[in-house]
Amino acid sequence: MINLLKDFRLIVAIVIILIITIILATIIDKLFIRFIRRRLGVNDFDSTGYKFLKHLVITIVYILGIAFALIQIPEFKLIGHSLLAGAGVLSVIAGLASQQALSNIMSGIFLVIFKPFKINDKITINNFSGVVEDINLRQVVLKDMENNRIIIPNSVISNQIILNTNMNDSKCCKIIEIGIGYDSDIDKALAIMKDEVAKHPLFIDTRTAANKKNNAPLVVARVVALNDSSVNLKVWAWAKDATDGFVMYCDLLHSIKNRFDADKIEIPFPQQVVTLKKEL
Repeated sequence: MINLLKDFRLIVAIVIILIITIILATIIDKLFIRFIRRRLGVNDFDSTGYKFLKHLVITIVYILGIAFALIQIPEFKLIGHSLLAGAGVLSVIAGLASQQALSNIMSGIFLVIFKPFKINDKITINNFSGVVEDINLRQVVLKDMENNRIIIPNSVISNQIILNTNMNDSKCCKIIEIGIGYDSDIDKALAIMKDEVAKHPLFIDTRTAANKKNNAPLVVARVVALNDSSVNLKVWAWAKDATDGFVMYCDLLHSIKNRFDADKIEIPFPQQVVTLKKEL
């Protein structure tokens, strides 16, 4: 009877510790989320470090909660004390976790410290492009254009070349290159391309005060190649970010094509002549 009562008290104590751990982790999670939401309206606020810190603190809370629960069991008391020891936490994790898991954690810490990208940056890694949605102890979560989530381990990112379209300067330059026929009016085609870019609502003027003073053109368009069957023209269009740049690029292809058609400017395309030989 005494042993049953002792076992019951032990189970109750473990359950209470685990419940307190879960409640404490939930409270910390909500506090961090509330803090981040309040600061999102502040200029130059970067939530990357706070989100990573949230994952780290919650992980430590669970480790401590499990350690206190293990101390209640005589057979696991040594492991529990090791978890609670200052240096023992890392040593036990190192002993129990895989090398890959530790590599992900350390890589995640370096990502937060050196900041090759931050939350809401648009990046490309291994031909995967998306907006950084989260950085935690194990992985980085990207959201692509189709609202899919791309999960990339931190250790993989640390060894890859990263294309960050938002780092320091978010402006995006879209280059539109179109070939026209040799009989078409080159000057008129260039004027149409510059006019369509200049009047697009997402186009931005990147000229400095000195450029404007020197009468630098608002939009630059040039002849870039004389190919076998076309004269290639190129125009540079600037947008405030990659998202606006993509929309502007698609719109300009459409509007420039319509203007070329209306002004009888030919866009040549490859043609083939097929000869069928009749057998004798």
